[in-house]
Amino acid sequence: MIDFQLDLQTFWFLALAFFWVGYLVLEGFDFGVGMLLPFLGKDDTDRRVIINTIGPHWDGNEVWIITAGAGTFAAFPEWYATLFSAYFLPLLLIVVSLVVRAVAFEYRGKHHTARWRGNWDKAIFVTSLLPALLWGVALSGLLHGVPIDGDKQFTGNFFDLVQPYALVGGLVTLTLCLLCGAVFLGMKTEDDLRERARTISQRLAPIAAGVLLVFALWTAWGVMDEVIPNLLLLIAATGAGGAVVLTTGRQNEGWTFLVVALTIAFAVFGLFVQLYPNVMVSSTAEANNLTIYNSSSGDYTLTVMTIVALLMLPIVLFYQAVTYYVFRARVGRAQFEGLGQAVGEVAEKLHVAEPHPPQARVDPPTE
Repeated sequence: MIDFQLDLQTFWFLALAFFWVGYLVLEGFDFGVGMLLPFLGKDDTDRRVIINTIGPHWDGNEVWIITAGAGTFAAFPEWYATLFSAYFLPLLLIVVSLVVRAVAFEYRGKHHTARWRGNWDKAIFVTSLLPALLWGVALSGLLHGVPIDGDKQFTGNFFDLVQPYALVGGLVTLTLCLLCGAVFLGMKTEDDLRERARTISQRLAPIAAGVLLVFALWTAWGVMDEVIPNLLLLIAATGAGGAVVLTTGRQNEGWTFLVVALTIAFAVFGLFVQLYPNVMVSSTAEANNLTIYNSSSGDYTLTVMTIVALLMLPIVLFYQAVTYYVFRARVGRAQFEGLGQAVGEVAEKLHVAEPHPPQARVDPPTE
């Protein structure tokens, strides 16, 4: 039976769960948009529309994972050290993916050749897929357990991290990100692109619901038998089923997006509640588990962090809310086609014929 105690360690454990929920909901939909780029974009204009739906948001969404990482380092340094030691290769792939993804967004429009843009589009697809998959593998692995000895050292290898349960967890985050991205594109685009996004969301919804249901059942009967966390996972699976109904019924995309976002939130929070009071489960021996108490910083550090977080978090939330409100309008092909035509007209007006070379000056003969 889970016994929550209201202390600084529990507060920061729940705060980190909140940061992860925010990250996987917000960054999740732009991962999904990136993965859908080659499939929904029939031509370069479509792909420009797709990228511009997340253009104002993707870099701000990454703040959540930076905050989660920094919070883990400051609040639970032992957890941070063991986690990064065990998951060094997957985390390295994620970091490289996020860096290349940022470069791809910025450099894609620097040249207008099809090959240049096509290569960066492929980079966006791959670097969106890898984090969406690997974050689920890592979070599921924390609950399933990895080899950790009595000195809090990881004693396994790469194959200990990619067990079947963890891979199913990776498929959960992957399919939910794809679904969230498809619904977001249906909410943000127009005309034919919107219809294609809605069609693909109808196809993705039952897949995501099925994978999440398998994961929830596996967690309940194969990993942990705690009632409340499993109830949260069951609610998440039900929410995914609700997304199936909403996408099939072609209801307003805003409500569908809310349901999918809540599904991700319940799934991630359910994992964290299932994990508590552990932060990493040892598959070697239960005594080697890392908990919020044997891996945390001192009370003074946690107190200062709490004060700073309570002061700064409302500002960050307000800023992001304003950003989403300001850029709430739909994006369509007409905006880019009109822009291209306007640029062409300006270039034509500014075009100046090549001037004639100056005539050589001939001075009159002197006497």
